Formats: sequence, C-alpha cells, structure tokens
Amino acid sequence: MKTTRLTLYIFLSLVIGVLVGWKFPEIGKQMQPLAHMFLNMIKMIIAPLLFSVVVTGIASHGNINSLGKLGAKTLIYFATATSFALIIGLSVGLIFKPGDGFTTAISQNMIDTANSMAAQNTHASFTDMLVNIIPTSIIGSMANGNLLQIVVFSIFFALAICAVGEKAKPVLNCVSSLSEIMFKFTQIVMNFAPIGVFGAISYTIAESGMSIMLNYAKIIASLYFALFIFLFVVINVTCRIVGVSALALLRAIREPVMLAFTTATSEAALPQAMKIMENFGVSKNIVGFVMPTGYTFNLDGSTLYLALAMLFSLQIVGIQLEPAQLLFVMGTLMLTSKGIAGVPRVSLVILAGTLSSFGYPILGVAILLGIDHILDMGRTTINLIGNCIATVVIARWENEFNYTKMEEFNKQFKKTKKQFFPILKREVIQKYDIEEHSEYGMSDIHEK
Repeated sequence: MKTTRLTLYIFLSLVIGVLVGWKFPEIGKQMQPLAHMFLNMIKMIIAPLLFSVVVTGIASHGNINSLGKLGAKTLIYFATATSFALIIGLSVGLIFKPGDGFTTAISQNMIDTANSMAAQNTHASFTDMLVNIIPTSIIGSMANGNLLQIVVFSIFFALAICAVGEKAKPVLNCVSSLSEIMFKFTQIVMNFAPIGVFGAISYTIAESGMSIMLNYAKIIASLYFALFIFLFVVINVTCRIVGVSALALLRAIREPVMLAFTTATSEAALPQAMKIMENFGVSKNIVGFVMPTGYTFNLDGSTLYLALAMLFSLQIVGIQLEPAQLLFVMGTLMLTSKGIAGVPRVSLVILAGTLSSFGYPILGVAILLGIDHILDMGRTTINLIGNCIATVVIARWENEFNYTKMEEFNKQFKKTKKQFFPILKREVIQKYDIEEHSEYGMSDIHEK
C-alpha cells in the first residue's frame, strides 16, 4: 500500500540521515536546504487546507448553537491536559535533578542569544491575547501562518454561509471542492517527505555531533523519560476513557509522528494528521476546529519541557524555590505559553523571558541552546500526539466519533501490515495495482 511504503521510506531516510550526519558531517550540514524546501511545501498547503476544512465542517454541520459548547469543551480539555503535562515535567525535574552538578563550556555567542531571547516580550496580557486572535487581514494571517487567526476567520465565514442559506450553497460547494483538492495536494507533497526527513536529521546530527548526547545525557534522558510517562500514562488513560485503543491511534498517525520528530516542526505533520483523524472517525468540523486551536493552547510536550527546563535552569545555579514560589512560577509558565505562535525557538524564548522577569539567571537558556533541536524533536512529537487525541476526546464528548469508521480504518491497517515486509521485494510489489479513493485518499489494493 502507498502509505505503508511511505512509512518505510521515511524510516529508511531517518536511518540514512543519522549515518550521513554522523560519518560525513560536512555533507550532512549541506543537506539542510532539503528540509527547508519540504517545510516550505507544507507551509503552502496549511492555510487553504485549514480554511476549507473549517468552513466545510461547520457550514455542512449546520448546528451553529453547538459551536459555543464545542469551544468551551475544547478549552476545558486543553487546560486539563496541559496541567498534567506540567505536573509530570515538574515531578521528573524534582526527582532526577538534571541540573545538579552540570558543567559544560558555554560560548559568548550562546550567552548573547539567551539575553536577546530574554528581551523579547512574551508576557502578553489576557486582553492582548484576545485582541491578537482577531485577524486584521486574512491574507496577512495566511502569509504569517497564524493558525488561530485563520480558524477565527473561517468560523465567521462558515457562520455567514449558514446565515445566508440556500444562496450560499455554490460557495459552500466550491469550498468543499477546495478541501478535497487540498487533501490530494497533501498526498502529492507527502511523496517528498523522505527527502525532507533525510535533510533535517542529517543536518541535526552533523551540526550537534554525537558527542553532545553524552555531555547533555542527563537533561536529554530526563525530558524523554517525562515525555514517555506522559505518553503511556496520561494519553493511554485518556484513550481508555473514550473507548479507543491507544496503540491503534498511534499506529494510525505513525507517519505524521515520524515527520514531527525528525523535522521538529508541528506544521510538517499538521495536514496529514488532519486527514488521518478524519479517516479514523473524527468528524470534519471537530478536526478543523480542535487541531489548529490545539497548536496554540494544547502544547503538552512544550509545557512539560518548560517545567523541566525551568527546574534545570534553577538547579545549575543552585537556586531552590519554596513550594508556593515554584507553583507560582510554573503557573506563569503555562499562561505565557498560550497564544504564542510563529516565534523561532518559542519554548526557549518563553523560558528566558520568565527567568528574567523573576530575576533569575538565564544561564540555563544558553546551555539548552546547544541541544534545543534534539529536545524539540521530542516535545513537538508529543504536541502532535496530544492534539490528535484531543480531537478524539472532543468528538466523543460531542457524540460525533464514528467507531464503525475507526474499526474499518484498523481493518485496513491490518491488511496492509501483511504487505510491509514484502514491499522490500520488487516482485511482490509488482503484483498489485493501487487505485485511489476520491474522498480521503485511502488506497484499495487489488491483486492483478
């Protein structure tokens, strides 16, 4: 099956990229443009895809009154999930103390970069946050990749279509056609994913070097252990509550997960993840609203990382906070991490700004700069998985999750799983003819 082959090619690209970056670092450093080209291809998809999916989902659904309840339930779940992430990050930091006894050389350039991050204004008021979600120009929002502003415009556009009624049907049909086109467009772009993954991972390994993994082993291990705990405790329990197999869901989103991990960019995985969650049984209006909103308000991996990184930064300079002080600092971190989009290294920017505002040294930010991409790979992956599960939870809460569709998706996976290893053999591949479905881009495999 095409998706199975793509998974295999992405995995092979990951392995080859690691080897090239490790053994041939000069070549690996020159591969970064491949990653940038692929990411640019993804970015040109997101705005029209998001607009068409949100408008089609809400306008076709027709129930305007349920939109407010949907938004309230979504924010409640986001607040709950990020709170658990904060608690796990804080607990792991207090137990393993990754900053105690840490010593490494820091360049002046890293110190200067940390200072510039601390100078950036990340402490927007709640009023400013509300004002900033309203776009002054939808073209500008699309150009800047501001997902939340695009969602807000799309919601109002869909509501206007519902209000106009029959006369707006041609516009709705046009937007619906655009949605189908953009999903097909996504399929085409995803064929270039292995090239992008190879470029991203080979550059990362070549730039950071394998030795850096040893120098920063404690903080890297602490973060990935905390992410592991969040994945297999919080997410697994959540899936059990809504009656969905966590393993089946992770299998379904394996390709966008690999993209998020290797590129350390949520945008790279968003289009395909949205398509997969629709195929998995989540209604289009839930996917279109929850997933892009989650990339602003439900960054589970980033929230967990901020809690751990804050403790790391305090521990390396020997600062111990009282429980009340610690909770206040962590609450500030969680609030300031909401509504921030489009800022490079946004987690470090928030960390630096928070440390500076409380008068704490920002030495930890300078230290973390050296391995930020390696840490970002893990937290971005959990951000993606958390938002995918959020769509299932909200769909179940709204009684709009299609369990029959989920079972069909899982059956399709079991059929294609048998073909994963034979795909390596050319003579086996040639026995099959792949015919595309029109609605979601799934593939039927017919033996010749």
